[in-house]
Amino acid sequence: MQAKINKVELRNLEIEDYKQLKKSMIESYPEMADSYWGSDDIERLLSIFPEGQLVILVDGKVVGSALSLIVDEKLVEKRHNYQQISGDYTFSTHNPNAEILYGIDVFIHPNYRGLRLGRRLYDARKELCEQLNLKAIVFAGRIPSYREHAKKMTPKNYIEKVRTKELYDPVLSFQLSNDFHVLRVIKNYLEGDEESKEFAVLLEWNNIYYEDSPKLINLKKNIIRLGLIQWQMRPLNNVEALFEQAEFFIDAVSGYGSDFALFPELFIAPLMADYNHLSEAEAIRELARHSDPIRKRFQEFAISYNINIITGSMPYMEGGNLYNVGFLCKRDGTSEMYTKIHITPNEVIHWGMKGGSQFKTFDTDCGKIGILICYDVEFPELSRLLADEGMNILFVPFLTDTQNGYTRVKHCSQARAIENECYVAIAGCVGNLPKVNNMDIQYAQSSVFTPSDFAFPSNGIKAEATPNTEMTLIVDVDLNLLKELHEHGSVKTLKDRRSDLYEIKKLNS
Repeated sequence: MQAKINKVELRNLEIEDYKQLKKSMIESYPEMADSYWGSDDIERLLSIFPEGQLVILVDGKVVGSALSLIVDEKLVEKRHNYQQISGDYTFSTHNPNAEILYGIDVFIHPNYRGLRLGRRLYDARKELCEQLNLKAIVFAGRIPSYREHAKKMTPKNYIEKVRTKELYDPVLSFQLSNDFHVLRVIKNYLEGDEESKEFAVLLEWNNIYYEDSPKLINLKKNIIRLGLIQWQMRPLNNVEALFEQAEFFIDAVSGYGSDFALFPELFIAPLMADYNHLSEAEAIRELARHSDPIRKRFQEFAISYNINIITGSMPYMEGGNLYNVGFLCKRDGTSEMYTKIHITPNEVIHWGMKGGSQFKTFDTDCGKIGILICYDVEFPELSRLLADEGMNILFVPFLTDTQNGYTRVKHCSQARAIENECYVAIAGCVGNLPKVNNMDIQYAQSSVFTPSDFAFPSNGIKAEATPNTEMTLIVDVDLNLLKELHEHGSVKTLKDRRSDLYEIKKLNS
């Protein structure tokens, strides 16, 4: 990453974006610097198909775009070139009643490549294809590295070697990794594309939800995928080693399409080994120096892997006081802090920690969530107040050294899921740290708990990890089931409260 990124936004293109769009197009295609779309072209495109034109902005600057048309399937099946498919660059081939979403352009500014922003554009196109009930996405992809091999092999042989990963092509390799498959090679597709020798590969992604007689499509995401990381405590030489291990797991759970990655409480404790010669209170304050750099790196991971990351927790110094905090690093590049409210006697005696005074729900692209750190889940008032604010999923990063401690976290979390009619995901650390005082041994079994009714598992456990084993747990939760439960459940614990007799409220807002 070239510079600190504060916010990433994906939205529809607007004509006011044109100046920035033009600049990014020119810098993205230096070999074809004169082949950019004019403002009249973009204005025409927006007038006929505004929802099909997408842009990525980083801190308000346009750094990427994906432009599309809807065209007839028969037109795609014919041999065509770029000029023909675009209607001689007039977009007259666009037919809102046709079946195919055809990509006519996609790019990411060179300074922002490597952040998987292109993947976001492709994912957004896929969502659009499903929402509009179109049959497939089709586009002709360039093969810019083919020029280096043109004398030795045909385009067909080149494509096969890229497919089997014997060769790498910066465009085709990326497209194949995004579930597109090759239809055929097109000769003389884009005039002036010397890097590809004017060859292109016609690629397709099929919409498995396409229906000849479309039904109404719910555009809001209701199936949320959770990635829980059961973290093995192990010696780490430095903070970069921590980042390497954390990125491994983020890569793994994001590779399965997870919307959230949940790390455990105080999972950064191995870094405290360097301070074991100090008192426990001094050592953890030294560890707190890493918290801001860790937050910043996890913000970068959230952007790069397109996933919301809940960073477990870590010590944090503020105003001379030591707190136990974590960060919700969203995939749009923003972050928010949450603080442990209830501090255990151990944390007070050995570290001198203080409890926070603010808690709230967090708005995400998957709805409202709550985050409570370990001991906090044993106080039902907090979860109930978050449920009143609309929380659907409660995340609980925890750290327990004995089965007794784990049992408290587990059964209280199950109770919170039942009484608040929500999902509760818990993730903890496993293994030993013999060279870190007050962090010697850990016990955990990460799990996802559900309400207890007919639509959910009879024991209220959606999934659970193997105890005391480093692993990930990937779990889908359905928010529609919660909606049905709230209205039609066997019991309705939220609706049936006797507000005429009692209430729970925050004393500070």
